[in-house]
Amino acid sequence: MKNEFYTLGAFAYPADVQILKGKLESEGISVFLKDENTLLSDPLISDAIGGVKLQVYTKDKERAIEIYNEVRNYAIDEKGNPITCPNCKAQKSEVYYSRKGIFYKLFPFFEKRKYRCTECNIITQP
Repeated sequence: MKNEFYTLGAFAYPADVQILKGKLESEGISVFLKDENTLLSDPLISDAIGGVKLQVYTKDKERAIEIYNEVRNYAIDEKGNPITCPNCKAQKSEVYYSRKGIFYKLFPFFEKRKYRCTECNIITQP
């Protein structure tokens, strides 16, 4: 069976995905929000189920990724400067939590902040 959907990203809460959803739909790309209604009824289980998954048809994957990269927010430091990847020098890093271990799965806010470069996928700590 062919995989019909591509998960573009996961967001902690349904409100976090609405602007991107609107932008993709305005470009003619159909968008599906997996687990949106579950989190609308109980937002406290977001970490347990992995948040709201923004999905597009596989045929729209490349165009959807381009649009997402145009509007996504990349990580910045305390001074407002973009985080620079030490490996490839790209300024396209996102906050990353590995959530290894039961403690960090239950209490992810205790985990030290890390960054994942969207270009080379290296994970760094400040």
